Formats: sequence, structure tokens, C-alpha cells
Amino acid sequence: MSINNSYFSRNNTIISNSRTNTGRNPVMELFYGNGSIANPIGFSRFIFNLDLTLLKEKYSDGSIPPVGCNPNMKHTLRMVNTSFFDKELLNTSTSTGRLRATSFDLILFRIPYRDLDPNQPQNWDEGVGYDFADLMNQVPNDKDFSDRPSNWFVTSGITTWEEPGIYNNNNTGIFNFNNLYIVDTQHFEFGDENIEFDMTSEINDILTYSTTGVTGWGIAYMPQVENASGTTGTYEVGFFTRHTQTFYEPFLESNFNDIIDDDRNSFSLGKSNKLYLYIYEDGDFQNLDNNPLVSISDSNGDPIVGLTGLTSCRRAKGVYEITIPPLPPGGYRTPCTFTDTWSNITLNGFSLPNVENEFVIYPLKKSIQIGTESQQPSIYGFDFYGIKQDEKIYNTDVRKVGVVIKKAYTTNQLQPNVDAYYRIYVKEGKTEVGVQDWTRINRTPNEYYFLFDTRDKIPNEYFVDIKVISSGEVNTYKKEIKFQIVNYK
Repeated sequence: MSINNSYFSRNNTIISNSRTNTGRNPVMELFYGNGSIANPIGFSRFIFNLDLTLLKEKYSDGSIPPVGCNPNMKHTLRMVNTSFFDKELLNTSTSTGRLRATSFDLILFRIPYRDLDPNQPQNWDEGVGYDFADLMNQVPNDKDFSDRPSNWFVTSGITTWEEPGIYNNNNTGIFNFNNLYIVDTQHFEFGDENIEFDMTSEINDILTYSTTGVTGWGIAYMPQVENASGTTGTYEVGFFTRHTQTFYEPFLESNFNDIIDDDRNSFSLGKSNKLYLYIYEDGDFQNLDNNPLVSISDSNGDPIVGLTGLTSCRRAKGVYEITIPPLPPGGYRTPCTFTDTWSNITLNGFSLPNVENEFVIYPLKKSIQIGTESQQPSIYGFDFYGIKQDEKIYNTDVRKVGVVIKKAYTTNQLQPNVDAYYRIYVKEGKTEVGVQDWTRINRTPNEYYFLFDTRDKIPNEYFVDIKVISSGEVNTYKKEIKFQIVNYK
């Protein structure tokens, strides 16, 4: 599984019945309840939009498999809670005197169209404000306060929201809560949890153009909380916004399955196996016009019943995958050579001849060890190509990182069929902040590798760990690669 991070293009916190703009604040504060002059009575809502340019580009060029071939693709909105790092902050007050909210639900909603018409999106500006309160009387010429758009009433300098605050939580007015499209709901038991909204269906519909005209989303308390009466104070939860100076910038994490696990060199009876076709043009991966068909023939050249005309799936750009179920009983004497024929191959409107490949079928026992003694776990060493140790990499690069897996303390004993994974992280003090969780390393007939896209990564120093599972033992090899991503200007 690989990831793509999409960051916010704009965000703002709007306050009920207030023209205050806080678009440039590094923290968004969602509050509700009674308060003081500094902490207004009412509630706030957070609005944001996503820059999906890179995600759409990857989906369009085939770097991300199509939705139909990628049923486990998931899109998760992630925002870090400002109280997440210190449990001592629970059940206390914030620096502004508000109580930290606990036991509540937040909703993620889509900013509605005008008159529910996708051709009439409500476009809005972020604004230049910072403070939640006007401190002009205390601090003359306070530039941190602004009432310029957007805010509770207006989207830009000349347009207003169809309904102030985007929707009415009393189910009155032009657009009310019952008309709102709710993407997801998340419960917060303690109030220090991070936001993890599931946006899978929403983003998939945008990628496939089933949904158009979206200008952003909002996060708010449930109406019952916003309308709560009789509270003795103001309750608040905070999350980092796109203007944070920390590594914890909010983003949409898109997780998709582009793993290549080629069994051409280790095809065994009695289990499912995967075969791949790799399409290159002048050394670069190219997508075919459609998914090719695959037929399997035995060593006599006879088609195998049930394994003809199989439809392949595009697993990555220029890489097509077919899963062969366990072969039916046929009295095959192994090892023997079978043929996989790929047909219906069209590139840029031109039909290409069928491609015939061969693979050797081995008995299942070749990969199974049975005996009276336990097997010792293996120890591995690694060489890499594609990224140099301590290299400075521009955030415009996409690197193919080859991993040479060999027996430890040797130079030439390469290891086939190794169950190997990698993870990528940065360090904040002594804390390891995950960027990509454990992901299987691609395995082809001639190499192990993974792709690393710097275009959706924040400039920082990155580390790569390798994990290998052998004989029931999990060995993690720390900091095998260290490199830096730097801005290209």
C-alpha cells in the first residue's frame, strides 16, 4: 500500500454571528457555550478546502490504480489535536480560559451548493485574520484582527453565504442542517484525540467525476451541542491548521494498493499466484488503452479450463496484474512449464500482437519445510540504489528505490522471496512521527523496490526502516537510509 498526501489550499474558523476572520491562525479552535467578551457566546465552525491537484494527476496518469481495481483504497482526513502531546492538559483550561471539551461528536460536512445546484458552487476566500477578538482598544493598530472575508456572513468581498454560517442548526432558514451532506462523524471521548475522518466515498466520487463543483468542507459540533443551553462556561477543542509552524500540518491521506508481488519465479501448485505484464515505451512506463486479457496453457499448449480470457487489472502505471487461482487437479508433473498469453493489447489506438510468457510450476512442498528440527531465522543485509545516504532531494522528485536483500555479512548471496517491508518517518526530538506505515516492498522477477514521491512530503529529514519476517521472527533494521527533502525554488 502506498500513500499520497493532499494538503489544505485554504482554511478558516468562522464564529456564530460574528464578522471575525481567523484564516491565518495556526490553530483552529472549535468552541461552544457561554463565555466572556474575549470568548464570545455561541460556537465556531471550521471550513477548509483541499489541493487535490497531485492526487488527480496520479489517478489520471495511472500511478494510482482505478477504483474498480483498487477496492481497498481509503482517504482519511488527518488533523493533529493541540492537546495530543500532553495528557496533563485533560480536564483543564486553555490559555484563553476556555474549558477543554470532552465527550462530544464532530461532523464533517460538504459545503453546499447554492440552491443545491452543482453549477452554483459557493466559492470563498481564506482571509488574513489571526485573532478571535478585536483588541484595538488595548493594542492600537492591531493587525492580527480582521473582519474581511470569509466569515460567518460573507464568502468574499461581494458575495454572502446562501445561509449565514453555511447552514442553520435550528432547521429554519434557507439552508438547514437536515439538507446538509454529512461525510463522516467522529466521537471524541477525552477531547485529545486526533481527527481521522473517513472521506473515501467522497474523494473517490471526485476522482471519478461522480461529484463536481465541491468548494470545500466544514467541521462542526452536532446541533445539539451548538445549541446547548445552561452551560457555565465555554468549551473548546483545538487542532493545528495549514499555517502551523510545526510538522503537524493537516492533510488528506490517500492509501492505495499498488503493491507488485510477482510469483513468476516461484509459482506453486495449491495456492493463488500473481503474474504481471510490464509495459514500457522508451524506458518509461505506459498505460494501455484497456486492460489486457490473459489465458493460461499447460505444457502441451492446451488451454486450461476456467483460466482463459481472464481480465487483468492495472496495479500501477504500466503494470498489469492477474491473479491465478489454485490450478485445478490435472495430474501435472512438476516442475513443468506453462504459458501465459496476454491479448487485447492496444496502445494509443494501435493493436499490438499477443505476448506469450512462460513460468515454471513447482510443487507446493518446494516452499514448505517439514522435518524434526526448527528452522533458524535468517539475518539480512541491504544495499540500496535510487537514494544515496544523507542525500538532499528536491521536493519535485519521484525516486525508484531499489533494495538489494542479501544474506548478512555476504556480498553476493541474494535472497529470493523475502517477506520484506519498509516504513518512512521523521523525528521530533526523541519521537518518531510516521510518514508512511509499514508497507510491503515490491517484488518482481528481478528486483525488490519501492517508489518514493517527494512531491507530497514536507521538507524535513527522513528515515527509512526495513522489516523482514523470517521463521516467525520479526526483525527491524533501523535507519537503513537517511535523507533530506528540500524545497526547489
